[in-house]
Amino acid sequence: MLDIDKELKRGIITENPILILALGLCPSLAVSTSAHNGLGMGIAVMMVLAITNVIISIAQGWIPSKVRIPCYIVIIATFVTILQMFMKVYTPTLDRQLGIFIPLIAVNCIIMARAEAYASKNNPLRSFVDGIVMGLGFTLALVLLSVLREFLGNNKIFDLLVIPGFQPMTVFILAPGGFFIIAFVMALVNIIKSKKETKAKT
Repeated sequence: MLDIDKELKRGIITENPILILALGLCPSLAVSTSAHNGLGMGIAVMMVLAITNVIISIAQGWIPSKVRIPCYIVIIATFVTILQMFMKVYTPTLDRQLGIFIPLIAVNCIIMARAEAYASKNNPLRSFVDGIVMGLGFTLALVLLSVLREFLGNNKIFDLLVIPGFQPMTVFILAPGGFFIIAFVMALVNIIKSKKETKAKT
């Protein structure tokens, strides 16, 4: 039986793709300049992750081990292409804003890591849940980074003015600011995790 609480904790906290495993940092830096972009990219990755996990889990017995990685890439790229077609039709603005980072989901190390480490070794239900919880963890972390960067860099969150009169610091929506925010949040998470582990031992 699946323990949903345990699975959610694993995806969001203990094995968070960005903040703990440090996977997918390149697209995280590139798209986290606004909360809309962060949320859109997070949901897109979660959808691809959940669907491809299921397909890879079902097909694991038919894929020769020597060509498993190329097969995984083909499966992932197929669903990324379908997703981008839907985005071009239903969310064209978001599709333009995310640009090249939508097709690059096909080689996102988060999706490849889950395909290799989890989906290829578990049943479709567990693989689907893994895709959802890991995708949710990625989405929440990406939205957190995006909110911080959009607020500090533009004084806005989801394009809404936050503090009238506050002077935003443009550096935070540029690459150096993105590195600083990710480093700060990851350091904070590690400090909290370390304190909890120390407390549990005493």
